[in-house]
Amino acid sequence: MANPPAAKGKWSNLPKYASLLYFVLIIFQVPLFRVQCRSGMCTTPIHVTASQLISSEIFPLPVVKALLYPGAIVNGLTIDLTFPSWNNLLSIYNLTDVKEASAEVDLQRLEVLAGSYFCVAGSLVGLLKQGRMNMFGTLLVIWGLLKEGILGKPPNTDPKKAVFVYPTMMIALLCAFLSVKYNLKKAAARTTVTQPAAKPLKSSSKAKLK
Repeated sequence: MANPPAAKGKWSNLPKYASLLYFVLIIFQVPLFRVQCRSGMCTTPIHVTASQLISSEIFPLPVVKALLYPGAIVNGLTIDLTFPSWNNLLSIYNLTDVKEASAEVDLQRLEVLAGSYFCVAGSLVGLLKQGRMNMFGTLLVIWGLLKEGILGKPPNTDPKKAVFVYPTMMIALLCAFLSVKYNLKKAAARTTVTQPAAKPLKSSSKAKLK
């Protein structure tokens, strides 16, 4: 016979594990898509975010490089068994001249840019507290990719720069949905309308005399 409390506890940890997997996909820069950005072609939300952060100088350069470094280590070890240099990190991602690049590329893909911000921030925040930031960012990125790939906005005539979505994007989308905590008891309590109990009518003593 199944133990309901044990099963409930098992499923209650699902958002935590989904957030952890989402963190791995984002921080270690597993390719999710291919889209134009200021540095050329970006394949991860961190690459899109880093190119915009460096060009706008919102955060200090060491902070952006620290965001890029875990994925650079994984890519270097898996591709050619090399350990990337901290000083050559910007050249690896083609970010050395990103400040001089035109901002039109980002302005034409605001959904992908904003969604990438939410994906990166949500993956970090999700380690401490699971929320809807992952889901919102992933949906924004997907909508931006669909708008360019299907609707042709903005138009693209170069096949080498065409939008492409990797199958790993579906895994990221699933993790984003599963990382949201749903409190069914609280939702049921809000939707349930409490009705006052009907009190029995007391017969009047005068009515009995009549």
